[in-house]
Amino acid sequence: MNNIANAFKHGKAFIAFLTAGDPTIEKTEEFILEAVRGGADLIEIGIPFSDPIAEGIVIQEADIRALRSGTTPDKIFAMVARLRKKTDVPLVFMSYVNPLFHYGFDAFFAKCAEVGIDGVILPDVPYEEKEEIRETAEKHGVAVISMIAPTSEQRIAEIAKNASGFMYVVSSLGVTGVRSEIQTDLPAILDVVRRSSDIPAAVGFGISTPEQARKISQCCDGVIVGSAIVRIIAQYGEAAGPKVYEYVKSMVNAINNYQLILFPPNCSRGADSGIMRKNIM
Repeated sequence: MNNIANAFKHGKAFIAFLTAGDPTIEKTEEFILEAVRGGADLIEIGIPFSDPIAEGIVIQEADIRALRSGTTPDKIFAMVARLRKKTDVPLVFMSYVNPLFHYGFDAFFAKCAEVGIDGVILPDVPYEEKEEIRETAEKHGVAVISMIAPTSEQRIAEIAKNASGFMYVVSSLGVTGVRSEIQTDLPAILDVVRRSSDIPAAVGFGISTPEQARKISQCCDGVIVGSAIVRIIAQYGEAAGPKVYEYVKSMVNAINNYQLILFPPNCSRGADSGIMRKNIM
């Protein structure tokens, strides 16, 4: 069983995204451990890229800072190897196909397996074109995580049936970034996902406040937060560690601090639909 499943074993998962190398590789390692200490169940590590088409301005600027600080895939792999001596929390790369192509697909996924990366998210690889990459990744025990967008429409069921690790459900049209309101009909999307697969589904893009996290977590298995964390790091720089911890802890508390909760209409969870039990932290 892929380690990613462990993120969802004890209820709602909180998934934190950080850009590797922003402001330095050493500080990224520190911030990841602070996020884990705050209760993060899975960490997405962004590999900085010069043309991150799925990212908003906050993560774009983080990529620029990381590249300027000399961040490379090999330095990120070395950081992950160090992290694996300190935590067994699931670790997933968020990247684009270009860095993997230049590294060599087989070499990249072999290195992922060596250092302890559990999965990879590639937002610029369409579902129909990822089979070759997936075969190589799965040969090394690395999950290629599928993304489901509001525009996926009739393809949602097909994507869900063939998903591995977890499904990344995109909450909003456009690029990553903090949003004041999530208006996508997530229950309808997640209903199709639930009827098509038993793999956990986590929602990302735009979630930034505890109230948003609490509301959205009622319909899915986990929430993903990136830009809000990256923005904290941009604001506090090398001193961001305690702020990352405090923010992650507040978000984890928001999705876990209830005992009985009735799911809203159309939030289907199969046989478990209706009540989710959680321990108050």
